[in-house]
Amino acid sequence: MTMKMKTSLVAAFAALACHAATAAVPLPALGANSAEVSVSGLSAGGFMAVQLHVAYSATFKRGAGVVAGGPYYCAEGSIVNATGRCMSHTSSIPVSSLVSTTNSWASSGTIDPVSNLANSKVYLYSGTSDNTVVQAVMNDLKTYYQSFVPTANTFYKNNIGSGHAMITDDYGSSCSTTASPYINNCGFDLAGDILQYLYGTLNARNNGTLSGAFTEFNQTDFVSGHGMAATGWIYVPQSCNSTSCRVHVVLHGCKQNYSDIGDKYVRNTGYNRWADTNNIILIYPQTSTAATNSCFDWWGYDNANYAKKSGPQMAAIKAMVDRVTSGSTGGSGGGSTLAAPTGVGTSGATSSSMVIGWNAVSGAASYNVYRGGTKVNASALTGTSYTDTGLAASTTYSWSVTAVDASNVEGAMSTAATGTTLAASGGGTTPVCYTASNYAHTTAGRATQSGGYTYANGSSQNMGLWNTFVTTTLKQTGTNYYVIGTC
Repeated sequence: MTMKMKTSLVAAFAALACHAATAAVPLPALGANSAEVSVSGLSAGGFMAVQLHVAYSATFKRGAGVVAGGPYYCAEGSIVNATGRCMSHTSSIPVSSLVSTTNSWASSGTIDPVSNLANSKVYLYSGTSDNTVVQAVMNDLKTYYQSFVPTANTFYKNNIGSGHAMITDDYGSSCSTTASPYINNCGFDLAGDILQYLYGTLNARNNGTLSGAFTEFNQTDFVSGHGMAATGWIYVPQSCNSTSCRVHVVLHGCKQNYSDIGDKYVRNTGYNRWADTNNIILIYPQTSTAATNSCFDWWGYDNANYAKKSGPQMAAIKAMVDRVTSGSTGGSGGGSTLAAPTGVGTSGATSSSMVIGWNAVSGAASYNVYRGGTKVNASALTGTSYTDTGLAASTTYSWSVTAVDASNVEGAMSTAATGTTLAASGGGTTPVCYTASNYAHTTAGRATQSGGYTYANGSSQNMGLWNTFVTTTLKQTGTNYYVIGTC
C-alpha cells in the first residue's frame, strides 16, 4: 500500500469517526407554518414527492416539485411496471385508471380528499438527455395532474439537455451526465426555480456563508427499518428561531442518501441558499442502504400500502412535518409558549400496551402523546398519563408529549422516552428466533414473497430479495407474527 493510499484511508476513517461521534438529536418542534408546506424530489424522490402531495394533500398545501418522476401509483405495486412503463415507457401508463384509483382511495379515506389539490401548485422538470426516466413518463404525469390541479397552477420545464440528475447553475458533473452523485451543472438553478414557483416571489438567494444550522436528527423517532436510515438532516435558517417559517421537504433519488454520497445532496443542490433568505425550513429525510438501491418506496418494495397515508415511509415523513410545525396555528404568527413536558417515562408494559407518564406543565389545558412522531390519543388528555394500546409484542417504541394551551395551540415537544413491550406470552420470556435463507423462510411459512422480495409474516417487514443467497434472522413475537431481529 502506498503512502498516498494510507493517507486517504486515514482521512476517510477520520471523517467517518467524526460523523459517528456527532450524536443525532430529536427533530425540534419549531412552530413552523403548517399552511406553507411543500415537497420536491428527484427520481425515486420525485415519485415519492407525488405520493406525499396526493396522499397528504391537506399537509402539502403549497404543492410539489417533481424532477424525473411519474404519475401517482404508476407502478401499481409491480417492479416490472416500475422499471418498464414508469421509467423507460416501454408500454403505456394507464393514466385514466390511476386517476380513478386516486378518486376511489380519496373517497374511502385512505388518502386525503383530492379537492385539496386544486389550491396547490406543481412544478415539473424533465431533461432531454434523461434516458432513465424518459420525458414520456413526465408527460403522463402532467396529464395525470390535469385531473386535479388547474392548468394555471402547473409549470413544466423540459428543454434543457440534462441527464438523470438534479441540476444546478454552479455545481456537479457535466449537464448531460447520468452518474453518481447525480447532480449536474447545467447553468440553471432548478432548486430556486422550484421554490419560486411554489412560493411566489422570493428574496435573492444567499451566495455567501449561510446564517442557519444543519442538524442531523433522529429518524427512528418516526420509523424504524422500512428502508429508512437512523438519521436525517434539517436546515433551519437563523431567522426561523424567532419567526414562524415555511417548510419544504427535499427527497433524494436512488443511490443519493448520506451513506452513498455523503452530504452532497443535502448541501449542494441549491435549496439551502434560497431557504436562508426566505424563512424556509428544509427537511432532508434519508433512506438507508437496506432500501432497494437506497430508493424511497414508490413501487412497494417495503409495504403494499406504500402510496397511501398508511405507508410506513409516507407516515414517517408526514410525522416529521408535523413535528416541525408543532405549535403552529396555520397562520403567519408563532406557536404556543408552553414548555415541553418533563419527566416523560414508560411503565406497565404488556405484550400489547405501554403506560406513558409525564410531569404537569404550568398553563396547560391538555396534552397530546406521540408515538414515533404520530399522535396516538384520539381526544385531548387532561391527566398526566396515557395507556397506548395495539402495540406489537417484544418491540421497542418511542413516545413524546406536548402540552396544549386553552386556545388549542401545542407547545414544544418533550424529549422522547422509549419502552419495550413484553413477549406475546405476557411473561417476558425470550422469543424464538429463526435464521435461514429468505427462500427457506417462505417455504417454512414464516414469510411470503411478492415481486421478487420477501416479507415477514405479521409485520410485513421487507427482508430483501427472495432467494437462497440472502440470510435473515426472524424473531417470532406472536402467533404467525415475525420481525427482523435477534433474540
